[in-house]
Amino acid sequence: MLKVSEILRVKGNTLFTASPETSVIQALETMSEQDIGSLVIMDRGRLAGMLTFREIIRHVNGNHGAVGSTTIRSIMDATPVSVSPDTEAAEVQRLMLENHSRYIPVMDETVLMGVISFYDMAQAIVAAQKFENSLLKAYIRDWPDDESEPAKSS
Repeated sequence: MLKVSEILRVKGNTLFTASPETSVIQALETMSEQDIGSLVIMDRGRLAGMLTFREIIRHVNGNHGAVGSTTIRSIMDATPVSVSPDTEAAEVQRLMLENHSRYIPVMDETVLMGVISFYDMAQAIVAAQKFENSLLKAYIRDWPDDESEPAKSS
């Protein structure tokens, strides 16, 4: 079974974080410049929450387009679902669908290991299916052809 640790290994280890006191404007700039859809919010080395475009859009919509001097703390998801590196991909899929989460932090106890996105999951599943498909094709290609062997007479 495909595990989160394997997805992170393929994805790479670039990670973007912010503190709860960071301004939403600064978070937007980082997310835009880095072309990312989320920031992991860390406070004193611990996971404090997640900020995604969903929270930002809700805030902007509720304030008639104004962001003002709002900090991440007031709009972030303070209780994000997280997984461990040993979590199986099927469980991550279930959690993402159940919680409407596009981004899930990967924690090894209290250490942030990375973030798995919905896109990362889709890529990993497609790659795993391609690999399985190639194995099946190779197996079928090498299938013994009993009919081509001459019958043995006694």
